[in-house]
Amino acid sequence: MSSSTTLYQRAQEIDSIATSSLLSQANTSLSQALSHALENSAANGVPPITVSPLQGQYLAIQAQLINAKNILEVGLLGGYSTLWFLSAGAHVTSLEIHPHHRDVALQNLKHAGYEEGKDFEIILAPALDSLPRLLKEQQGGKRGKFDLIFIDADWSQQYDYFQHAVQLARPNGCIYIDNVVRNILEGSDSEAFQSGRKETLPVKVGKDDRVRATLVSVVSSHKGDERETFDGFLLAVVKG
Repeated sequence: MSSSTTLYQRAQEIDSIATSSLLSQANTSLSQALSHALENSAANGVPPITVSPLQGQYLAIQAQLINAKNILEVGLLGGYSTLWFLSAGAHVTSLEIHPHHRDVALQNLKHAGYEEGKDFEIILAPALDSLPRLLKEQQGGKRGKFDLIFIDADWSQQYDYFQHAVQLARPNGCIYIDNVVRNILEGSDSEAFQSGRKETLPVKVGKDDRVRATLVSVVSSHKGDERETFDGFLLAVVKG
């Protein structure tokens, strides 16, 4: 491969083969719900920045691997990743700041047959306001610890979200932070990285004795933009 364009084309080929092969036996009702969510979100102007189908499948598998029954999602968007978590049999609490995104997600989740309250909960407020309240509810015995916490929101606040997530997750609970590599390449972490200070999210998390973590790099053509081919997520487990 002599250029990034060639690499991007290869990524497209791999994504296509993997998606058709690994998701071909997906539950029909789930497939229909996911397709509707993408179409309805696009029709209502929700930004097309959700996880890819393969990443959604990964999230559902991760939830199954740890038998997650109580999941926290920071960043709801149109509810696409929420549907994947619900398909794994978990109850999902989603934090969202935009009323319009909340409304569209409600449409998508209810269209799939899920019930608000019973299957999922949406909290409309800035996440950094909601997260401390969730912790107080846990401390007061009104809410249980989360098995898995998925962070897919404002890149500049990833570390703040992480700090709250460690307190909200159960021992051996999982924390997944999306778009960490892109944040290093072009987001709020890029200046520190390029200046040599290296105080990026992985460095900060690596100093935290409460977790064991890794960075998983991803090459994908999902977003349809060659500049977004390279990304990666941080996966951490809270020590028991």
